[in-house]
Amino acid sequence: MKKLTLLRHAKSSWDDAVTRDFDRPLNEKGKRAAAIIGKFIKRNGLAFDQVLASPAVRVIETLEQVEPASGLSFEPQWDRKIYLASSVTLMDVLRGAKADADHVLMVGHNPGLEDLIFDLVPDDGSSEARGAVEVKYPTAALAELSLKIENWSDIQDSCGTLDRFTRPRDLDPELGPDYI
Repeated sequence: MKKLTLLRHAKSSWDDAVTRDFDRPLNEKGKRAAAIIGKFIKRNGLAFDQVLASPAVRVIETLEQVEPASGLSFEPQWDRKIYLASSVTLMDVLRGAKADADHVLMVGHNPGLEDLIFDLVPDDGSSEARGAVEVKYPTAALAELSLKIENWSDIQDSCGTLDRFTRPRDLDPELGPDYI
């Protein structure tokens, strides 16, 4: 059994005049949301054997907020393939995770992360968490999965269960959508 935690980058700023999407930084709300998720990680005793992350600026800045708030020390393996990747590509990246890693944190982007959950977790109609992901996988949301595999190289469709899905607004209502 392997554990996989998926973290979508926090809310980025569209106000900065960057030339490339890859270079967009977090906005203030995103920084607060990432720190709240870091505190959640600490409070729930989550620990990761490996961190696989997109090298996009908004992912780097998300981890810079999560790390101190979680009390953990991350040594991310930056992988350009994770940037705006499809579920198929994300599964290929996970197949290359360290063999001795029991719990991997992957930090990236939508729609790939959301689609990865849909591919890994069968829709049996009973998962409230999966239903929440179907509605929306918002920025800085954390999905925790259990995978019925012994080796990362064995990851495949329908091998997982979604144990918990946590959105920043679940922890602080002020971090919910602006229109609420």
